[in-house]
Amino acid sequence: MITFVISLCILVVGYLVYGRLVEHIFGPDPARQTPCFTNRDGVDFIPMPTWKVFLIQFLNIAGTGPIFGAIQGILFGPAAFIWIVLGCIFGGAVHDYLSGMASIRQNGASLPEIIGKELGSTARIVMLVFALILMVLVGAVFVTTPAGLLARMSGEGGEFIGSGTFWIIVILLYYVLATLMPIDKLIGRIYPIFGLALLIMAVGMLVGILFIGTGSLPEITDAFTNHHPSSPIPLFPGLFITIACGAVSGFHATQSPMMARCMQNEQLGRPVFYGAMITEGLVALIWAAAAIKFADSVSEYEGTPYQKLWALMTDGGRENPNPAIIVDTICNSWLGKAGAVLAILGVVAAPITTGDTAFRSARLIAADFIRFKQDKVVKRLILCLPIFAVAVFLMFIDFSVLWRYFGWFNQTLSVFTLWAVTVYLARKRKLFLVSLVPALFMTYVCSSYICIASEGLQLPAIVGYIIAAVIDVALLVWFIAWQRRHA
Repeated sequence: MITFVISLCILVVGYLVYGRLVEHIFGPDPARQTPCFTNRDGVDFIPMPTWKVFLIQFLNIAGTGPIFGAIQGILFGPAAFIWIVLGCIFGGAVHDYLSGMASIRQNGASLPEIIGKELGSTARIVMLVFALILMVLVGAVFVTTPAGLLARMSGEGGEFIGSGTFWIIVILLYYVLATLMPIDKLIGRIYPIFGLALLIMAVGMLVGILFIGTGSLPEITDAFTNHHPSSPIPLFPGLFITIACGAVSGFHATQSPMMARCMQNEQLGRPVFYGAMITEGLVALIWAAAAIKFADSVSEYEGTPYQKLWALMTDGGRENPNPAIIVDTICNSWLGKAGAVLAILGVVAAPITTGDTAFRSARLIAADFIRFKQDKVVKRLILCLPIFAVAVFLMFIDFSVLWRYFGWFNQTLSVFTLWAVTVYLARKRKLFLVSLVPALFMTYVCSSYICIASEGLQLPAIVGYIIAAVIDVALLVWFIAWQRRHA
């Protein structure tokens, strides 16, 4: 319990201290007009109140990410607490803040445009492909997953209403509306509600951890041992790929430009971008602790708390673990009827709100790349229809293999983003170490993972670590040489 409480406090202090340092390094200009005024179009560039911008940004980057990822990540042991805290403060929040502020300074540019400006046209095209694939993959998965859950919940509603096909159609129709409509008409109205509900859910879990749950929490003394009952990947880099949202996630940089187009002042960047990431870290920390404490109290299964948690997620023998089972079980056990409602939010509403912004981001990214204005519905439809067509096609494919690549894909996107903002800071003669260090770290994580993982090169761990170190050194040498030439 001591490690958990200290971790919560460090996250808050990190926002107040390190967040202010990063803000000072970037240097927001309160007198500078933001894109919501200079590019106002009534669709994507619209001034919105700060509280709405924060809650939308939080829900955009969160969804089920800090819940499901944290539950699976705590299987590796209390090292998950350390990664969430340090990764969030020094990596994820820096990544989100600098990419969001760079978007503001570039008139609300989407991620591939930002990366292209800093790393070149080749990187721009690579990131376009990366980002679009990631957005469509996220959107497609977050149709089928909640649709299946809703079908089970409404099984008594008849053969049609209780079918997955019915709910897929309903969710897709909502996604189309959310992607086409002005951001303040649908997303701007329902997202703050769901964002607030997600925070209330986390507070309820915190109460359960402190006062209701009977199990115990692991301490930092056990943090350097891999406790995962089934992972073929070592603690490093397995943990750092498993917990993305809540620590470092490339997906966030695809979402930040949406709110960069709605913020009314550059000084709001720290509470909106850095603050939303710290809030997500708090949510991830709470869910990691809730999962392992609840598992420790379960008498149905034998073994360590990690073995019990794995058994709960696999329902005693399923091949693929399902964190939604843990969310539903804990909410109902600790919070009663209110928890049942919150569980529906966590496993149904939150994925849907991630999917709709993924599709909207895909539209904005494609529009920015081909310089195609989005002021009319017909123009938005022209870009949306192919995106949704690809997503529908992907729904008929087995995602068990594709989803294993998602974590690495997502984190690799963060690597490109961190290198891009490092180059940005270097060009502006600013202290680029704040992003260079996490860029090198995440490069090492992603390089070693793809070398070691079963879906990668399947090399021995030591060989993967050596190759990753060589890549890191090569990139550092390249950056130093570039920086000296442009000093």
